[in-house]
Amino acid sequence: MGRKEISPVEVVTAAIARMEALEPVLNCFVTRTPDLALDAARAAEAAILAGEDPGPLGGLPLSVKDLIAVGGVRLTFGSRTMAGNIAPADAPSVERVRAAGACILGKTTTPEFGCKGTGDSPLTGITRNPWDPTKTPGGSSAGAASSVAAGVTPFALCTDGGGSARIPAAMCGLVGVKAQFGRVPVFPTSAMPTMAHVGVLARTVRDAALLLSVVSGHDRRDPFSVAGPVPDYLDACDRSVEGMRVVWSPTLGYAEPLAEVVAVAEEAVRALQGAGCRVDMMDHVMDEDPLDLWVSEFYAGASTRLRRYLEEERELLGPAIAAVLDQALAQPLQEYYTKVFKRYDFRETMRSFFENIDLLVTPTVPVPAFAVGLDVPPQLPQRNVVSWQYYTYPFNLTGQPAASVPAGFTAAGLPVGLQLVAKINHETDLFRAAAALESVGPWAGRRPPFGWAAPSGQPHPPQLPQ
Repeated sequence: MGRKEISPVEVVTAAIARMEALEPVLNCFVTRTPDLALDAARAAEAAILAGEDPGPLGGLPLSVKDLIAVGGVRLTFGSRTMAGNIAPADAPSVERVRAAGACILGKTTTPEFGCKGTGDSPLTGITRNPWDPTKTPGGSSAGAASSVAAGVTPFALCTDGGGSARIPAAMCGLVGVKAQFGRVPVFPTSAMPTMAHVGVLARTVRDAALLLSVVSGHDRRDPFSVAGPVPDYLDACDRSVEGMRVVWSPTLGYAEPLAEVVAVAEEAVRALQGAGCRVDMMDHVMDEDPLDLWVSEFYAGASTRLRRYLEEERELLGPAIAAVLDQALAQPLQEYYTKVFKRYDFRETMRSFFENIDLLVTPTVPVPAFAVGLDVPPQLPQRNVVSWQYYTYPFNLTGQPAASVPAGFTAAGLPVGLQLVAKINHETDLFRAAAALESVGPWAGRRPPFGWAAPSGQPHPPQLPQ
């Protein structure tokens, strides 16, 4: 844009047109803010014409997940209990993208309070996947992922408390990153304050690095906020992976992935090896599934925050979410704190595991995108609304940097994601490996069959289930 070849207002106007054209089918936004976006675009254009720096995100369209506060705009958390709630001020991440010149198109959909890994809520209904609108985009950053995959914005702000950036990234063929816990400050305080991350979703590794670099950094309002210099994520994208020590684990020791997902992920692992990584296979990384530790922490916070609604307005909550929250509230205090201390033990075990490696690599999710309206993949009927997400929640317990990057596609043309997990405070290793994979098999040019041809007119959707 510094060359004045295209106007920020033109860019944002085109993004708004795409959003409006696709919204009747994909349903990515709970609140649209075109005026807010255009005001920012005009400011960026004025800065450019005056020879001033519009900021690193100047004139670029962006969306914000509806678990993150944008001052003066609805903050609904995907719930009918909060349908009229207005955020009084920006979250730190939103302050930073605004200061960097970004143009916020709207707030994207999430399942209720971000409490499951699919893309529907009682407030907003079903959000769909542009690779196949009969499939879920994953969650809980559902609208963010679907809209980025469909080309509405190049990137999006999202959250990740158990995989909510990485799961939809995998199912929508995107890059999804949660940095080290506390690297991006969270405020107002999350209901899951020891596991909640603000993350980023993008179509390319460098776009993800750019956005994460803008929102990272200490903020006094978040007591967990990491103090110290922000790593140079963009520089890391240009660094070699030669000699990186990588462990590939298809199951972590307990997951039950589809064979096709593992096969696609293994191809990506071979690409890392071909780029110079030293790869070892270790299926049994963990002694047991840490699900109980995650559920105890995540839902204890959510259920405490939502207790009044459970007791007084239960009919407004989704039944699946209410049932899990009930279970968390019934947890005795001694049992809860026993799990808290087991979590610290688990964190130390994983820290020690990473002493001799740079990356742990797994599939991101065990299945490709499945039918909308389901809480659990039909291939995993023994699991519940959370437990089917085998690979992602362990690394919210540890707080380590983790990302999902495109690994390839199933025979049916659905994306498969590869999860990269780095040691504490080593986000740069994520970007080194992700950029290496992207250079071997660029994925941004492969676009969903639905969505990219739509802005010239209203899309003609297929017959979709309700």
